Amino acid sequence: MKLCRYGERGAERPGLIDAQGRLRDLSAHVADIAGPVLADLDRLRGIDPETLPLAPGNPRFGAAVGQVGKFICIGLNYSDHAAESGMAVPPEPVIFAKYTSAICGPDDPILIPRGSEKTDWEVELAVVIGKPGKYIDEAAALDHVAGYMVCNDVSERSFQIERAGQWSKGKSSDNFGPIGPWLVTRDEVPDPSNLRMWLDVNGRRMQDGSTATMVYKVPFLINYLSQFFTLHPGDVISTGTPPGVGLGQKPPQYLRAGDVVELGIEGLGRQRQVCIPDA
Repeated sequence: MKLCRYGERGAERPGLIDAQGRLRDLSAHVADIAGPVLADLDRLRGIDPETLPLAPGNPRFGAAVGQVGKFICIGLNYSDHAAESGMAVPPEPVIFAKYTSAICGPDDPILIPRGSEKTDWEVELAVVIGKPGKYIDEAAALDHVAGYMVCNDVSERSFQIERAGQWSKGKSSDNFGPIGPWLVTRDEVPDPSNLRMWLDVNGRRMQDGSTATMVYKVPFLINYLSQFFTLHPGDVISTGTPPGVGLGQKPPQYLRAGDVVELGIEGLGRQRQVCIPDA
């Protein structure tokens, strides 16, 4: 299944993309694409999409998952990206939080923060938890996955690297977490470790990689994270980015108002964002 949320921001409705790529409304069956629904996807699998009403017009897609509890990110999880950043591959996964107020729809604008000089892009595979767990065995880790999404881990590098403290303040500005356009359920993604991913800025291909070059794969990450805290349905894990970010260009290249960012992952859809100044 491809599950989504659509409509005006703050008033999104649950939806489903049918086999013909049409958006259908799920409001008669569930209130939101969020934790309790993600923990019981069999309920939705029993619905014939042809019985669902088509969504009228061409509505906005919201963040594909609502009411996210934890937005967990993994840093330097591609060896070639670590190299372009001038950093070593870490001996354990680097974990940081992206605050949930950063979450937005896949085509909402990137807001360039006040004082930003180094707003950057990062196409990433996001994993959505569907079954709660703590101390999860790696062999059973994928049983805890509801599905996968595209994420742009938008980052302000000077806030992240040059202003002391942890990375989260460079990762969590408003609209720095576009997720979607939809959540593709686990049964439709047989191998999350072999998905092509790409990102363009103003029509120029900047990132062209694959999840095959991840250092720490999805099952390991779920096992690892669950050693420190319980994972709950609706939690999102963004798993790192391949090379080609602005920081790694020679010279570095960063986003400015008017720039257009387009990105996607094989089988998971695509996003498009226009950069505008944050008011």
